[in-house]
Amino acid sequence: MIQSAVARTAVCMTMAVSIFTVACGGKKPAIAKPTSPIADGSTAVGGGSKPPGPPEPVAEPVTVPAEPSNDIRSSPLDVINKNSPFKPVFYEYDSADLSPAGKTALDENAALLKKYSTWVITIEGHCDERGTPEYNLALGERRAVTARTYLVSLGIAADRLRTVSYGKEFPFDPGHDENAWGKNRRAHFVVTAQ
Repeated sequence: MIQSAVARTAVCMTMAVSIFTVACGGKKPAIAKPTSPIADGSTAVGGGSKPPGPPEPVAEPVTVPAEPSNDIRSSPLDVINKNSPFKPVFYEYDSADLSPAGKTALDENAALLKKYSTWVITIEGHCDERGTPEYNLALGERRAVTARTYLVSLGIAADRLRTVSYGKEFPFDPGHDENAWGKNRRAHFVVTAQ
């Protein structure tokens, strides 16, 4: 009977060790190791020696933020058009003829179109409030076409240039005097595709 009690105890101990080993993932429990001597010959424990100093700090790499791109190509169309790089072309009363100032503005616009060779623009023809809606729509169309023709003569592909006339429907200046009317008689440029 004593032998069977000893045998049962041995079996229980073996099972306990097996369960412990499986529960620990098959790893043996960690055993503390004695400390090794420090470089100056003293030991870390006892003897009144100084413990080692803190580790040297690691220098973190400095990240410099990238400069913002001033390239207008990456801007959405509404931002480009809000801060339009294109110059408007102004016209005399009841005229679609280009003035020297108008040709200069178109020369600058052509340079932009050559720089941004994927842009497609719409040239809007506008008029002042005087005259009938029908007359002003036709005059606005002639103004837009005149500007387009000049740009094509400077080497801009015709398929990149659309025209539309708004006549007197969308004035830039709501005033009712020559100052306002002079601002409203214009060809206006809008980027419609990048």
